[in-house]
Amino acid sequence: MADSETGERKILVAVDESEESVYALQWCLKNIVRDNSKDTLLLLYAKPPRVVYTASDGTGRREYREGYLFSSDIIATMDKYTKEVADCVIEKAKKICKDLNDVKVETMVVHGDAREVICETAEKLGADLLVIGSHGYGLIKRAFLGSVSNHCAQNVKCPVLIVKTPKQYSTTG
Repeated sequence: MADSETGERKILVAVDESEESVYALQWCLKNIVRDNSKDTLLLLYAKPPRVVYTASDGTGRREYREGYLFSSDIIATMDKYTKEVADCVIEKAKKICKDLNDVKVETMVVHGDAREVICETAEKLGADLLVIGSHGYGLIKRAFLGSVSNHCAQNVKCPVLIVKTPKQYSTTG
């Protein structure tokens, strides 16, 4: 947790490809992070796990490469694409943070389900605060897709700030 004498804090911000994520990071910089504070801002991107399709007959025969229907070329292409997305998200987040003074900005890309890896990383790093955007899914979508922010709020030991994006906000316009 935060060093009470120096005021140094570890602020973990979960970032992804969404406008909600961008808004949450910008809101955090405007309202939480202080210039010349010696805070550490940790930008975390959770690279989603690869979707795995098993052989349609369920046998996992060797001719299906250990039971999977993708060739090594397709798997390599999928891995390359997810790495490019991760790099792009992290670069965009770092650009948003470029004008900070005396605030250390670190980046992390972790592989796995966002709900789990965000919670695990917050715990492992001893984060003082987790900032996460809310996609604002309704009841039905949340039931099917799950809510990363809700899961983190229920399972992370540090304070969690869920930033809701105003309806009129857009990074594209």
